[in-house]
Parts: sequence; structure tokens; C-alpha cells
Amino acid sequence: MATINSASLSSPSGSRDGLASVFAEIRDFWRQFLARAFNPYRPELHYMRGPGPACRAKQTASSHLPSA
Repeated sequence: MATINSASLSSPSGSRDGLASVFAEIRDFWRQFLARAFNPYRPELHYMRGPGPACRAKQTASSHLPSA
């Protein structure tokens, strides 16, 4: 699971530049949050541990066939 780290906000200086930087930090936080929260790639859904029971059953069935 991804984590989102954010730097602590500095005290606002009261100028427009300070307010703009606060809004930029908030905008960046939400942009990162939404990108990670709705990321369609889920590696745990694609993880394979090896052949399953159907493959094992097929292999044992083919090994018991009489050879001609």
C-alpha cells in the first residue's frame, strides 16, 4: 500500500505568495492522493504462486496414459 507523506505547513506570512504556496501544497496533495487512490494497477491481483490444481490434475492424468 502506498503512503502519502506531506511536509508540515509553514505559518502563513499573510502575503499572496504565502497563500498561493499553501494552495499549491493542498493541490499537490490531492493530486497525489487521487492518483494513488484510483490507480488501476493492483499487483496482488496479478500475483501467481505457481500451477494450480487443474494443471496438476492434467499432468497426473497424462502421466497415467498407456504408451503405444
